[in-house]
Amino acid sequence: MLSGWQLTVSKFFIIPQRVVLAIFGFLAILNAYTMRICLSIAITEMVNKTGSIDHDEGVCPIDDDANPEDFTGGEFNWDQELQGVILSSFYWGYVLTHLPGGILAEKFGGKWTLSLGILSTAFFTLITPWAVNLGGSTALIVIRVMMGLGEGTTFPALSALLASWIPLKERSKLGSLVFGGGLVGTIVGNLVSGLLLHNIDGWSSVFYFFGGLGIFWFVLFTLLCYSDPESHPFISDKEKAYLKQEMGVLSRDKTLPPTPWRHILTSVPMIGLVCAQIGHDWGFFIMVTDLPKYMSDVLRFSIKDNGLYSSLPYLLMWIVALSTGVLSDWLISTGRMTITFGRKLFTTIASAGPAFFIVGASYAGCDRALVVALFTLAMGFMGTFYPGMKVNPLDLSPNYAGSLMAVTNGIGAITGIIVPYVVGIMTPNHSIEEWRLVFWIAFAVFHVTNLAYVMWASGEVQPWNTPHLMNKSVESGDLKQQDTYSEKAVPAAIKASQ
Repeated sequence: MLSGWQLTVSKFFIIPQRVVLAIFGFLAILNAYTMRICLSIAITEMVNKTGSIDHDEGVCPIDDDANPEDFTGGEFNWDQELQGVILSSFYWGYVLTHLPGGILAEKFGGKWTLSLGILSTAFFTLITPWAVNLGGSTALIVIRVMMGLGEGTTFPALSALLASWIPLKERSKLGSLVFGGGLVGTIVGNLVSGLLLHNIDGWSSVFYFFGGLGIFWFVLFTLLCYSDPESHPFISDKEKAYLKQEMGVLSRDKTLPPTPWRHILTSVPMIGLVCAQIGHDWGFFIMVTDLPKYMSDVLRFSIKDNGLYSSLPYLLMWIVALSTGVLSDWLISTGRMTITFGRKLFTTIASAGPAFFIVGASYAGCDRALVVALFTLAMGFMGTFYPGMKVNPLDLSPNYAGSLMAVTNGIGAITGIIVPYVVGIMTPNHSIEEWRLVFWIAFAVFHVTNLAYVMWASGEVQPWNTPHLMNKSVESGDLKQQDTYSEKAVPAAIKASQ
């Protein structure tokens, strides 16, 4: 029972603490993405482009009423390949801290694993201008690697937090809200970066602005959010009782055996999930990392328009993610659709739609309005990834959701290393024809990885979620004799693990 100051503080909150956590989780990813992607806009103003204004073939003409100074760029002579290396360097560090982040979040809780990672990313974002002016491209690459190391804990830690706080019936809705922070972060990052670069001389302002926001979030989050309901000092008794009823337990099970890596890495649904993550990330990183360069180098948008039009696709994607999250929860809770079918359906929509529309955009030529519309529709369809494969780790194993997210997101993030570098090599002249091949490759990746997910995915809690309760046949590696949990038995499965 709450008493004294705890009861007083709890009365200030008009929404449940699990929703407070979800909002701060949303803001965590929002901050993470603004710090991650602001360089994609800023680099178009950092790199000198005076040699390519008048005589590039295969790119769109500059509007007659445009200001030529908007297309001269900055002081650094970095070619397309080096720009690809710079943009990909973030992911060199990012992939390394996924597994440690997931393990730490499961063992000690997600609060500090998440918050300290965001804090370190914010610090390195703040010192980016100083480092670049001191050491050029080499220093920038080092800073981006360090930022990736800090941000790599974000998704594993958040998965562990959501598994501790969010009941099954709210998982798609609140999960889509939280993970949709990446979309809003991309919108804010592109839009605000464009405005800052247009109105303030130099390119340093974007790093100071977003780094400062990251530190502000850290202070609020550490004061208001906790790793699980049991450790929360001012959660209401009513919400505590509700979560106890829905989830069976209110704290992490500290007696769980070590993460059953052998069963996880050989699990067919897990392999399908990894494939879907690779497909999603391949297409998403092309858009997040390289769309601003396409807008600038091929369509010849000014920096202000670049920020605006680069952000539009993610606005629609966010709206679709939230609305289909609510739709998915309703279809599942009313029995109109199983969890497994729902995850496969929404993931397929999120693969097929973007694949066709981004290829279509490459055939729209210099019709700027049509190209922006097609890219926007592509990312809108991609929003259904969130009630699809994005929340799937919580289905497969609530107890080890952090480790599952670490594996899937970590492997998927390797595409963040590959994609910008490949795009840089494939588009030395940044022509429409070169970019068209980039989009056709993405088309193939989308469809192949989605086929694997449709064949192998599952929405059921897997037996290795409670490895100490698995029967001998499972312990010996024979999964054929073992009964799996039903999709409706998640709370019971969690309770049985205590």
